[in-house]
Amino acid sequence: MSLFILSAVLGAAFLHALWNGLVRGGASRVHVMMVLSAVQGGIGLVLGFFSPFPGAEVWPWLAASALVHTAYKTFLTFAYEHGDLSRVYPLARGTAPLIVLVVGAAFGTDHLAVSEALGIAVLGAGIFLLATGVFTSGESVRLLPYAMGAALATASYTLIDGQGARIGGNAAAYVAWMFAADGVLFALVMSVLRGRGAWPARAGVWGAGSVAAVASYASYAIVVWAMTEAPIALVAAIRETSIVFGVVIGWLVFRERMTWVKGASALMIAAGVAITRL
Repeated sequence: MSLFILSAVLGAAFLHALWNGLVRGGASRVHVMMVLSAVQGGIGLVLGFFSPFPGAEVWPWLAASALVHTAYKTFLTFAYEHGDLSRVYPLARGTAPLIVLVVGAAFGTDHLAVSEALGIAVLGAGIFLLATGVFTSGESVRLLPYAMGAALATASYTLIDGQGARIGGNAAAYVAWMFAADGVLFALVMSVLRGRGAWPARAGVWGAGSVAAVASYASYAIVVWAMTEAPIALVAAIRETSIVFGVVIGWLVFRERMTWVKGASALMIAAGVAITRL
């Protein structure tokens, strides 16, 4: 992986933590996520019309991705209704690189060097350590099934989108049409689950959701492009450094308690990224 791609993926990691912080900080997580999804869909639709139309071989991947992204947003929204950013975020993101590594190795979609595999393992261990607070600090265990659902969805769409973008040959067009479809699906799902209460009315929610949407779209577009240029599992692992940014945002913005476990975990995550560069 080149230094340019590494820098781009790290920037995407920060943007990912930023939009999660905006969702977590909203008075209604559902409302912010609804705006985020709608704005993402609008951006995708506009950009899609200025991009090559995907071929028939790409649409099954786009459909599967839209479904999984909708599941991810649903699980993540409900998880943030029960837990802090510095707990939900690591747990939701943390297991995904390991799942991607195992599945990718099993199906032979990517070849990883020993140092890259070791770096992913260290990175995953740091993420799991960071998430242990959910069991020891008295936080609601109701966040666990939602966070784990988000983690499984993350691993799934990482594998789907990495292959789908490669087959399509145009990462920008792929991301645009995927988010357009996801925006419609997520609105339908949340309308069924929450009814009219899922739709926001306050102007402030639209502002926060729109900023979150731009950050989310840019973050994922960078990642999907990177997955067409570098091993999928490696890109997915480095992207998880967003957890370091998430912990800092939780600490400084939301005044969440910083512990030695969080500090040690952040160092392990940084070490994991360094090892992948050996």
